[in-house]
Amino acid sequence: MDTLWDNIEKLSAVCRAAGAHLPDEELKSLQLGKVAEEAGEALHGLKGLTTCGDDHAWSEVQNDLVGAVIAALLAMHYIDPTGARATFDEILHRRTRRGREAAAAA
Repeated sequence: MDTLWDNIEKLSAVCRAAGAHLPDEELKSLQLGKVAEEAGEALHGLKGLTTCGDDHAWSEVQNDLVGAVIAALLAMHYIDPTGARATFDEILHRRTRRGREAAAAA
């Protein structure tokens, strides 16, 4: 079974091929914009500000949030294809330290 990062690597290859005509720095920047677009879509849908005017249910908001996560992981992979996994793990460990400490103390 493919892991999350295996799927990100496969998707990255497809997306990079589609953007092969763009300079690498521009492709990275555009992917960062995609993260913001996906997150904004969740908020706009929640408030009924979509082009179809329908309010999003929480399940649709979750779908948009997963899109933002995928876009963010792709951006990390674009920035450092060989080190994205390790960088993610390091940052996740550092940023969740307080939660781990609080859980251990409880």
